[in-house]
Amino acid sequence: MTERKKVVVTGASSGIGKATAERFANEGWDVCITARREKELQTLAALFPTGDHLIVPGDYSDPNTAQQIHQSIEKNWGNLDTLANIAGVYMAAHSIDSPLDEWRRPFDTMMNGAVYMTRMAVPWMKNGGRIIHCTSIHGERAEIGASAYASAKAAINQYCRGLALELAPCGILVNALAPGFIRTPMSVVDGVNELDGEWFLKNYVEGHHLPLKRAGLPEEVAGVVYFLAGPDSSYLTGQVITVDGGLTITF
Repeated sequence: MTERKKVVVTGASSGIGKATAERFANEGWDVCITARREKELQTLAALFPTGDHLIVPGDYSDPNTAQQIHQSIEKNWGNLDTLANIAGVYMAAHSIDSPLDEWRRPFDTMMNGAVYMTRMAVPWMKNGGRIIHCTSIHGERAEIGASAYASAKAAINQYCRGLALELAPCGILVNALAPGFIRTPMSVVDGVNELDGEWFLKNYVEGHHLPLKRAGLPEEVAGVVYFLAGPDSSYLTGQVITVDGGLTITF
């Protein structure tokens, strides 16, 4: 009997993380889900097909969460095939006028979280493995008030490239994926989804900036994550895969 594959998915309580966890579980993987909201994780796990699934609530930017996942893998699995680090937060901060601690927060949260989770995962990847970090098209684009967020995403992209070189001798492939407009709770501001507003409609549906004329779905991004964890991506490492409906190819 073939041993079931194992994956850790961060940010699994909603959006892309939730869709990713569902995709792996439905494909027959054992899934360890982590996020800050334990109730949502419990609800999600109840929908999974039967398997040796794990729930480890916590903030991925807290090294204690990574340690708790490590202990859970040690107790229940003993090995790991894939880390899908999907968790992320948007934090706007003015480049000059914001307090330095506020401007640094995206780095302290997302970059540190990527490092903690990667260092936790690699020792369990005994027969090769896959590491996938979800970044953003912001990693190569600029927006007013988003320099810290964008710089943190760009740093993770570069981190993936460095990891790809260092971990290649171990048979571990490392890639990032950079979503564009995706219909998730992160696009909701003051109770209104910006992807349903006049700004998005005028610029991206009626306008020419988004060739596919719509926001993406979390499941569409999850499909790319699953591809990067599978056999068809065996010669792909150190890359940033853009999943944006063509947004970044236009003027």
